[in-house]
Amino acid sequence: MLASAAALAGSAVLLAAPAAHATVVNVNYQCKTPIGDKSAVSPIDIKSVKSGSGYKITMSWQKGVSSSPVELGKGAMNPSATIRLGGADSGTLSVTGAANQAAIPANTPIKINDLSGTYTPEKSGKVTFTAGTLTIKALGTTTTCNPTNNPGPSLTLDVTAAGGGSSSSGGSGSSSGGTGTDSGGTLPKTGPEDSFVALGTLGGTVLLAGAAGTLWLTRRNQTARR
Repeated sequence: MLASAAALAGSAVLLAAPAAHATVVNVNYQCKTPIGDKSAVSPIDIKSVKSGSGYKITMSWQKGVSSSPVELGKGAMNPSATIRLGGADSGTLSVTGAANQAAIPANTPIKINDLSGTYTPEKSGKVTFTAGTLTIKALGTTTTCNPTNNPGPSLTLDVTAAGGGSSSSGGSGSSSGGTGTDSGGTLPKTGPEDSFVALGTLGGTVLLAGAAGTLWLTRRNQTARR
């Protein structure tokens, strides 16, 4: 009885295994700003919520990054970012969010609002989500922040593509190649009969060319005699 109960409990644990794993990752951002280079470390959290055939992906910053020498009024700062996909998928996912809802004092670390985007799986398997480039637009300027510490994934999702795509066929949106089966643009060969037809056509062309040459020479001789 105890062994059976233990086996059933183990099965329940396996069935209840989460399809997503999230962790907070420290990202060391190096930022190119209008007033020079700046760096900041912020813990990054990426979460997912199932939405139809895809997922709503939300990226959160737990600390501010970069700063402004002047106050940024309400709505003056617009952030966006990319998330790098890995594992069964590849490429990047763009996430965006609202402008700052309150003024940001001068020389104060800029707190980024949550950014979100929709991810629709094209491949089945485990897909990782890692912090990518952060872009901050404010007062007509653009600040670009890139991770420099090769951070690990903040989220891993076990996904199933709507079309049943397999992760073994390559990156996101990849196809199996061209529609033709022959390489190099060569014409298909159907058998030895084609060779006979080709030789017959070539022979006919030679005969026609010979006849035309003979006719031209005959007419030329007749003109000369006159």
